[in-house]
Amino acid sequence: MNYWLVKFAPFRYSWHDVLRNGTFEIYSVRNAQARNNLQAMRLGDVVLFYHSQEGHYIMGKMKVTAEAHQDRTTADTRWVSVTFEPVESFPQPISLSQIKTTAGLENIGLIKQPRLAVMKLSEIEFDIIIKNHK
Repeated sequence: MNYWLVKFAPFRYSWHDVLRNGTFEIYSVRNAQARNNLQAMRLGDVVLFYHSQEGHYIMGKMKVTAEAHQDRTTADTRWVSVTFEPVESFPQPISLSQIKTTAGLENIGLIKQPRLAVMKLSEIEFDIIIKNHK
């Protein structure tokens, strides 16, 4: 199993939308590194959902339900989407400021590459986020 974090602006599709609709399909990712990360996702992988641009919080946990497929927002076959379903909402969203001050997370993409929309987490980083912030 792999661990990931995806960022999406809540004014486009929020965690509440994920919960209400029971699904989230990330789209319009136009960064090669983020696309490669989407292509590496496998069914059942665990994904943290992060509100970007507003709030800056990890809101909950999802799982991959459909691997990389053509992004519906473009005819260019280089760009892909992945579909997720919610697994768990966090009682308290995990803030970026909390993450920045947590030992063991100083090298995660959220801090080192803040503009990257899709990033891999190690199992250790994932566990630190979950255990230290629940």
